[in-house]
Amino acid sequence: DGLKNDKGELVRYDTVYYIGENEFYIPRDENGDFMKFDSLGESYEETMKVMRGLVPTHVVFNGRVGGLTGDNAMKAKVGETVLFVHSQANRDSRPHLIGGHGDYVWATGKFINKPERNLETWFIPGGTAGVMMYTFKQPGVYAYV
Repeated sequence: DGLKNDKGELVRYDTVYYIGENEFYIPRDENGDFMKFDSLGESYEETMKVMRGLVPTHVVFNGRVGGLTGDNAMKAKVGETVLFVHSQANRDSRPHLIGGHGDYVWATGKFINKPERNLETWFIPGGTAGVMMYTFKQPGVYAYV
């Protein structure tokens, strides 16, 4: 039936961007350098030790460093409405758009609920996807963090 605003009206958008946030757990040696292994199977025991600590060595968007910058930047024109879909498999996240805000936000994966409005930061519980919609009002560089 589509996303609806707080009045129950269908919302429209021009572009959709997907942001997958995930973390990596890479073992380090006694000098603090990242360890290298000949095979995935060989890395299993050391990787599991790092993962059990629940402290990731890297947190990235869309699978890699720079996943939302340079050629991978999410672009929009003034007046365009963009729907940002943000998912996080394991850890809670608090994304926000520097220079903008969430005109409408469905943060906890409950897309049939009424959206929250005008949020600077929204909360995405681990294991869910949230959606934020923003209409760009002026030119500039907006950072999604």
